[in-house]
Amino acid sequence: MNADVPHLVNRRGVLKGSAAALGAALLATEPEAYPQGVNTNSGPSALKITDLRVATVVKPGPSPCPIIRIDTNQGVYGLGEVRDGASPTYALMLKSRILGENPVQVDRIFRKIKQFGGPARQAGGVCAIEMALWDIAGKVYNVPVHVMLGGKLRDKIRVYADTTESKDPKIYAQRMKDRKEVLGLTWLKMDLGVEMVSDQPGTVTVRSGLSEWDLTMVPHPLLAMEVTDKGIALLEEYVAAVRDAVGMEIPLSMDHLGHLGVKSIIRLGKAYEKYNLSWIEDVIPWEYTDLLHQISLESPTPLLTGEDIYLKEDFRTLCEARAVSKIHPDLATSGGILETHKIGDMAWEYGVPMAMHFAGTPVSCMANVHCAAATLNFLALENHSLDVPWWSDLVEGVEKPIVNHGWISVPDRPGLGITLNEEAVRRHLMPGAGYFEPTSEWDRERSWDREWS
Repeated sequence: MNADVPHLVNRRGVLKGSAAALGAALLATEPEAYPQGVNTNSGPSALKITDLRVATVVKPGPSPCPIIRIDTNQGVYGLGEVRDGASPTYALMLKSRILGENPVQVDRIFRKIKQFGGPARQAGGVCAIEMALWDIAGKVYNVPVHVMLGGKLRDKIRVYADTTESKDPKIYAQRMKDRKEVLGLTWLKMDLGVEMVSDQPGTVTVRSGLSEWDLTMVPHPLLAMEVTDKGIALLEEYVAAVRDAVGMEIPLSMDHLGHLGVKSIIRLGKAYEKYNLSWIEDVIPWEYTDLLHQISLESPTPLLTGEDIYLKEDFRTLCEARAVSKIHPDLATSGGILETHKIGDMAWEYGVPMAMHFAGTPVSCMANVHCAAATLNFLALENHSLDVPWWSDLVEGVEKPIVNHGWISVPDRPGLGITLNEEAVRRHLMPGAGYFEPTSEWDRERSWDREWS
């Protein structure tokens, strides 16, 4: 038996050597046999994350937006973005947990850090890192992100946007008409809350003395705020004026109804039935699944929610309960590119279409575009920056303007398909913010994170 061991080793050595020689011969004589799209300047298996830095842009949408950059030992970097209004600390605290990891192992790293996400802005760091990892992977393998999601199903992404309100229904309607005829939007959205009419007596029933805490921290159904018949009639005048201006053919959605009780939402849903709205949005906090289901049963106007939900499990709960007609994840909150794609596929199984919420720079926008392009039940992508003249200037590598007559072209360049325009980004940084300054103070942060014992 022992005498056979050298023989076996020798045979293995011969086979190993033969395979290596054959591979070398193929590469030397038939270069076309090697995948031409692979970036041979990078060795994916040897990639390591070496740094994470931040540059925060001031109000490209409603709030400041921290852009992150993840660097590697091979000079390839990836861009991501913390959700608008969230602290860059959400990403920086994760730096020590990803240093040394291979960035193309996107799912491995996501599973390691997803415990640090949570509803709304708390997920900002996790999602920003996930975006940047996909950007690196696409650059290394020389393919756009949508290819790694299974390929694009559409070449252009439909955009919708809200519109600056006016207390004058005619002015509001004209602004909506301009969105359609001047900007070319094919899906419109209006904010129409009870504050539009509450300065008139007899429109809203609300207890006095509500504090900022009440209006930001107490869920809508617990505030006991209700709209009256007079208030509903005045609100309806705005919707009637808008529909008269833009027609019935174009989809029209509505947001920010106010901190109203369930019965008031149902009454508004019935009043708006004749205007054929695509949805009324976030009517009460998404956690109240049973109450949303009740509203859905009694209101003929469809419900939509989801921009503050993290991970697909709570979306599944809403879809299973038939609590909403449509879902609305924000990719910078929901878990990133792959998780949002999974959310869309899950909702498809329940017959629920998916719009996407977005407010930020073109970095996060392009992450959304790749995900939307590859997700079958996608409807339209929100954009809060149509009135920001320098928004498209922040990046290079894509068609300009990025939003062109209501559509965004899906990029086919590697990764997210963009690079930063350093001059433009520096020009619009938050006061006192640096441009990807060193963050070595976050290199060694350690704690006992969740693990299986």
